[in-house]
Amino acid sequence: MLKVTNLTKDFGRSRIINRPSFEVGKDEILSLVGPNGAGKTTLVNLISGHIKVTGGIIEFLGQDITFASPYRRIKMGLARNFQITNLFENGTVLDNIRICLFSNYGKIRRGILPATHYKAITEEATELLDIFGIGNKEKLFPPSLSEGDKKILDTAMAFALKPKLLLLDEPTSGVATGDKFKVMDTIVAAIKKEQVACMIIEHDMDIVSDYTDRVLVLAEGNIIADGKPKDIMAESNVKEILFGVRD
Repeated sequence: MLKVTNLTKDFGRSRIINRPSFEVGKDEILSLVGPNGAGKTTLVNLISGHIKVTGGIIEFLGQDITFASPYRRIKMGLARNFQITNLFENGTVLDNIRICLFSNYGKIRRGILPATHYKAITEEATELLDIFGIGNKEKLFPPSLSEGDKKILDTAMAFALKPKLLLLDEPTSGVATGDKFKVMDTIVAAIKKEQVACMIIEHDMDIVSDYTDRVLVLAEGNIIADGKPKDIMAESNVKEILFGVRD
């Protein structure tokens, strides 16, 4: 589904992304882990088109999207969230989803639309909120939500863009320890129900071990390990880089 080949990103004289190559398969849930400063968010920004590559190739669904705009990538089915939630605080939970649906269907710039458009999109938005388990909060405004529910809403908004591959940047950051598994249970259930592939930046090893099929370990801008969570976490170089533990 996604294929990254020898990707590089330079900022001035500093090389932040240093020729990683990897693939994400259909329906796969993959974690991207690494120490602070490894380049994880930069890599996701390159894949989503929010910053331009220096070199290498990004392919999605068999097409070269290395220099495609973020808009084109979204229309192809490549969507993402951000580490800091991007919510419309003056709109209700339902409004937040409807705005994303209107945007995805290209209706934002058309002014007032027939009532049938609003009805159909409202029904779709309500269904999406139910999938994510927050349908009972559709009339609330984001500032009144818990951090966990804000993260769930943020991910639901990305889902409203109809992704085939979803990029999630630390979906449990800022969430209380007791709520992080509820957030991940909800997100992963929706991902599997809709058969969406997912690449997650995550620092919490419990989340990585419990919810992902495969792990990529990024260090100094390159992939140093790739495999199943249990196997990867047993590798001595990974334990040293992530936890400072030497065998």
